Order: sequence, then C-alpha cells, then structure tokens
Amino acid sequence: MSVPLIETKNLQKYFPTPRGMLHAVDGVNLAIERGNTLGVVGESGCGKSTLGRVILRLLDATGGEVLYNGENILTYNKQQMLQMRKKMQIIFQDPYASLNPRMTVSEIIAEPIKVCQTITDKNEMMDKVYELMDTVGLAQRFVNTYPHELDGGRRQRIGIARALALNPEFIVCDEPVSALDVSIQAQVLNLLMDLQDQRGLTYMFVTHNLSVVKHISTEIAVMYLGQCVERATSDELFANPLHPYTQALLAAIPIPNLKNRGKPRQTIRGEVTSPINPKPGCRFAARCPYATPECTAQDLQFKEVSPGHFVSCTKYQ
Repeated sequence: MSVPLIETKNLQKYFPTPRGMLHAVDGVNLAIERGNTLGVVGESGCGKSTLGRVILRLLDATGGEVLYNGENILTYNKQQMLQMRKKMQIIFQDPYASLNPRMTVSEIIAEPIKVCQTITDKNEMMDKVYELMDTVGLAQRFVNTYPHELDGGRRQRIGIARALALNPEFIVCDEPVSALDVSIQAQVLNLLMDLQDQRGLTYMFVTHNLSVVKHISTEIAVMYLGQCVERATSDELFANPLHPYTQALLAAIPIPNLKNRGKPRQTIRGEVTSPINPKPGCRFAARCPYATPECTAQDLQFKEVSPGHFVSCTKYQ
C-alpha cells in the first residue's frame, strides 16, 4: 500500500486567549494521496486556513504529527525546513495582500528562487520567470508591472506562478478564488486543474464554496469548530452526506431553478459553541436537530462507516 504524500495524526493548534485556550485545530486526521486534491470546507472560523498553515509549518503545531512521505516534518530543524519549502507551497486568499507592493511581477516570482538559490545566474532566472508567466497565462508585457496596476485575476496568477517557482509537489490553495469575479474564478480553477494534470501536483483546497470544491476535489473533508466531522470522496459526500452539519451545508447550496422558489430551506438554528476550552462531545450538538444526551457525554470517534467514508456522529458510533 502506497504511503500518502501528506498525512496528519491528531494534529492540534491552540491559541492562548484571556479566557483560555482557543482550539483552532483539534485532533484532525487526514491523508492526501499523491496527485489528488483534498477539499476542506466549513463555515468561516472553523479552522480550515489554520489547518493548511500548520501543515506547512507557517504556524507551529500544539501537538500531533504532520507526515510528508511518511516523515514527521514537525521534528525538522530550520535547515531541513528550508529544503522542505521547495516541495510545499501556498497560494493565499487575497492576492493583493500577499504580494509585496514595492516589487515588480518579475521580482515577486523570482523571490523564492533567490531565497532557495535554485538558480543563481540572472539570465537563467529571467528565463524561468518568463516560463512561469507563460505557464499561468500572464502576458510578458507585465514583467515590470507592480501589483496595484493589475486586476485581481492577474494578481492571483502571480501568486500561482510564485508558488510554482520551486517546482513543488504539494500546494495549499487557501481560498484562491473567493476574492475574484465569477468568470475569473472559472479561469483560475481551470488553470489549477491543468497544472495538476501537467505537473502531477497534490492540492489541499480550502474553501467555503461547495460548488467549487465539488468541481476540483477528489476527496472532501468537512470541518466544524476545529474538528473534522466527515470525510469522503467528492461524489460520495454529495450523494450520501451523513453528518447533520454536512447535510445542512449541502441544503444551503442555491438551486438555479424557479420551480424551487417556494421550497422551504433547511436552516441551522441555535448558538455556536465556544471554541475556547470546549467541553467533551460533539461541538455541533447545540445546533443539531437530532442531538441526544449521548452526543455531549464524551468525545466521539472519527469512524469509517463505509469504505473511504468517515464520520464523527453518535448515529454511526
């Protein structure tokens, strides 16, 4: 059996607050096979982006393991992580905030190459910059342009080119299309999928847009208040959602059909549980229409209920 490219074991990230520890990521177990895309979905504040950053060690984990090709990179020193950076990259959500406004397009794309010293000759470096611009569909006339002179779609293409500069194997896409117009979203998504086919890339695609995640993902993980509550293949999750939170998320997807105008919508009621020092049990119980005393009695197991379909719910324990 092949080793997953990325695997997390009981991964935790807590932040200290005046009221206690905020459990942003709490006991997450994931595996991403080489060449696949794992979509991570959930409402704002559920820990999706934090999970991606902890996997890349942009944030230090509180506990658990992050395995890259079977090796725990949380034990790596600074020099070892510098080498790992060549294999792991990130595309940020806001292309304007993540680009240095004082650097030109060529300088931004060349920056990781300079830092890691993969190319030292200036002419070779510029050739590589032009090649990357062509790869992401960015015209070479923008080579000396600054980010503020470009639209959002072109800025995000710069971010993608920068992520590809070191020929990585794994890329965390942190809501890369949420700040873009719908027509531009489709272009960037198709670009990411083409790059995956051409280069054999492995993605972790963080988003709150379920239509987008269905389009691009091989497998989907649903997060709620720092925990993964359900994970399955894309087709299986949409055809057979098991967790009440997943069912509510899918019910919220707008259906572009006038016949559905009068159809009642499934809404999530109740107060969101505090992620600061949370009590044992299901964190969705306060908002779940099927909650029983058993749901809050103890922490639930993330159980495989059918091949490749995992869920954390008392209905399936």
